[in-house]
Amino acid sequence: MMSSRHLSAIAGGSLLLLALAACSTTPPAGDDAEAGGLVGTGTGAECSIESEVPIAAAFSLTGAAAQYGSSQKNALEMAVDDLNEVGGVTYALTVEDDATDPQQAIQVFDGFISSGASVIIGPTLSNTAKQTNPIAQEAGVPVLGVSNTAAGITEIGDYIFRDSLTEDAVIPQTVAAAVEEFGLEKVVVMYSNDDAFTESGYQAFAAALEDEGVEVIETLTFSKTDTDFRALLDKAKQSDPDALVVSALIEAAVPLVTQAREIGIDAPIIGGNGFNSPALISGAGEAAEGVIVGAAWNSASENEQNVAFIEAYTERFDGAPDQFAAQAYAGMQIVDEAVRANCSGEREDIKAGLGGITGLPTVLGDVSINENRDAEHEALVQVVEGGKFAILD
Repeated sequence: MMSSRHLSAIAGGSLLLLALAACSTTPPAGDDAEAGGLVGTGTGAECSIESEVPIAAAFSLTGAAAQYGSSQKNALEMAVDDLNEVGGVTYALTVEDDATDPQQAIQVFDGFISSGASVIIGPTLSNTAKQTNPIAQEAGVPVLGVSNTAAGITEIGDYIFRDSLTEDAVIPQTVAAAVEEFGLEKVVVMYSNDDAFTESGYQAFAAALEDEGVEVIETLTFSKTDTDFRALLDKAKQSDPDALVVSALIEAAVPLVTQAREIGIDAPIIGGNGFNSPALISGAGEAAEGVIVGAAWNSASENEQNVAFIEAYTERFDGAPDQFAAQAYAGMQIVDEAVRANCSGEREDIKAGLGGITGLPTVLGDVSINENRDAEHEALVQVVEGGKFAILD
């Protein structure tokens, strides 16, 4: 099998060989690194590196974003297993829990840096990334965010990259599609105001609604840990909006959507990236029907790599992947491409490789990383239909 640029589905429906391996302990930078063991020969599919390339990942395995972090960990481990079968380059992966807590994540990042990780993937939330990424930037360690969509993340420095589309890239398309579908004129906006991801989503929604000429008749805020929204929803209902527009993490999204339908709100509900999880459908059930969600990925995509990824993930973990899993999987495809570009697991060489990603085929589609170190690829607008996400026509 070949490098991530050249991966394709193989006979029998097996998954294309992609990114990282199961959770193993990342070795400290030692004699191999000092002796140039992380620098190999050849490039691309012909790259051969003698030493294992240490990859570290910080994901929210507990706390408010655990639903996202667990799927990210699954996908990343699956990707390493696949890539380690390719030959030429072998990856050693460490995954640590950032506990959806910036202070915990700072300690995790410090450990990764001191142990010699070649690149850090994560953390799960933008709010956490704003605290951890400056540490990696100062230490000269490249970071690839695979779910950080808030504004300003890559502005932290030239070692900070992401494969996750920003809210500014996804939400305007979502709002435009909803306006066309429902003829929206006035809406109520709701968002958790204690998280960088959801605040960024709110700002993107507000700007997009203004651009589309839609009046925001009420803006209601809550905490990302809230689970009872009835009082806020009663207030929203009294405004008789054409739609509810919500920026929230999945833990809040499920009860909010459920309770909205329970109290008789039948207006469309439009969510940001935080809604893009099978947990919305499994948790909210019938109440989730008709919810509009902006997305960087859709399970219905016929991308050959995506089809194989979904089949393999579902078989291995007895459940379907979400966008966060797909972005983590693609993240390792991108890291592998960066490593093979210079046939090196050294930090500076990986940084250079990440900056050169152009039109790379992944489970997300063809991905490029622009001059601002942000990902560029096609965004999608979804609607929940028949208990699954479908692309809004």
